[in-house]
Amino acid sequence: MADPTPEDIQRFIADGLPCEHVEVEGDGRHFFATIVSAEFEGTTRIARHQRVYKALGERMREQIHALSMKTLTPAEYRNNPA
Repeated sequence: MADPTPEDIQRFIADGLPCEHVEVEGDGRHFFATIVSAEFEGTTRIARHQRVYKALGERMREQIHALSMKTLTPAEYRNNPA
Protein backbone atom coordinates (compact mmCIF):
# COMPACT_ATOMS: atom_id res chain seq x y z
CA MET A 1 0.00 0.00 0.00
CA ALA A 2 1.44 3.36 -1.03
CA ASP A 3 1.95 6.04 1.57
CA PRO A 4 -0.82 8.67 1.54
CA THR A 5 -0.11 12.17 0.27
CA PRO A 6 -1.04 15.33 2.14
CA GLU A 7 -3.85 15.73 -0.38
CA ASP A 8 -5.13 12.24 0.47
CA ILE A 9 -5.17 13.04 4.20
CA GLN A 10 -6.92 16.33 3.51
CA ARG A 11 -9.60 14.52 1.51
CA PHE A 12 -9.99 11.78 4.16
CA ILE A 13 -10.57 14.40 6.87
CA ALA A 14 -12.96 16.48 4.74
CA ASP A 15 -14.95 13.36 3.77
CA GLY A 16 -15.49 12.41 7.42
CA LEU A 17 -15.87 15.80 9.11
CA PRO A 18 -17.65 18.94 7.92
CA CYS A 19 -14.86 21.51 7.70
CA GLU A 20 -14.61 25.14 6.75
CA HIS A 21 -10.89 24.77 6.15
CA VAL A 22 -8.44 21.86 6.01
CA GLU A 23 -4.76 22.18 5.20
CA VAL A 24 -2.31 19.27 5.43
CA GLU A 25 1.44 19.19 5.01
CA GLY A 26 3.64 16.13 5.21
CA ASP A 27 6.10 13.68 3.73
CA GLY A 28 3.98 10.54 3.32
CA ARG A 29 4.46 9.27 6.88
CA HIS A 30 4.39 12.35 9.13
CA PHE A 31 1.70 14.99 8.68
CA PHE A 32 0.61 18.30 10.17
CA ALA A 33 -3.00 19.42 9.69
CA THR A 34 -4.89 22.62 10.40
CA ILE A 35 -8.58 21.79 10.65
CA VAL A 36 -11.40 24.30 11.11
CA SER A 37 -14.85 22.94 11.91
CA ALA A 38 -17.98 24.21 13.63
CA GLU A 39 -18.22 20.75 15.23
CA PHE A 40 -15.36 21.80 17.52
CA GLU A 41 -17.49 24.48 19.22
CA GLY A 42 -17.62 23.88 22.97
CA THR A 43 -15.26 20.89 22.92
CA THR A 44 -11.83 20.27 24.43
CA ARG A 45 -8.69 19.86 22.38
CA ILE A 46 -8.70 16.13 23.17
CA ALA A 47 -12.31 15.76 21.98
CA ARG A 48 -11.44 17.65 18.78
CA HIS A 49 -8.53 15.34 18.06
CA GLN A 50 -10.68 12.30 18.78
CA ARG A 51 -13.23 13.61 16.26
CA VAL A 52 -10.52 13.89 13.59
CA TYR A 53 -9.26 10.39 14.42
CA LYS A 54 -12.82 9.12 14.03
CA ALA A 55 -13.03 10.76 10.60
CA LEU A 56 -9.79 9.04 9.58
CA GLY A 57 -10.88 5.68 10.99
CA GLU A 58 -8.61 2.70 10.31
CA ARG A 59 -6.30 4.86 8.22
CA MET A 60 -4.76 6.13 11.48
CA ARG A 61 -3.63 2.60 12.28
CA GLU A 62 -2.81 1.37 8.81
CA GLN A 63 -1.59 4.28 6.67
CA ILE A 64 -0.75 7.32 8.77
CA HIS A 65 2.32 7.00 10.95
CA ALA A 66 2.04 10.38 12.70
CA LEU A 67 -0.44 13.25 12.59
CA SER A 68 -0.01 16.51 14.46
CA MET A 69 -2.91 18.88 14.24
CA LYS A 70 -4.25 22.28 15.11
CA THR A 71 -8.02 22.10 15.54
CA LEU A 72 -9.95 25.36 15.57
CA THR A 73 -13.51 26.61 15.55
CA PRO A 74 -14.35 29.06 12.75
CA ALA A 75 -14.21 31.98 15.24
CA GLU A 76 -10.81 30.87 16.56
CA TYR A 77 -9.50 30.62 13.00
CA ARG A 78 -10.79 34.07 12.05
CA ASN A 79 -9.14 35.57 15.14
CA ASN A 80 -5.82 33.77 14.66
CA PRO A 81 -5.41 32.11 11.22
CA ALA A 82 -1.65 31.58 11.51
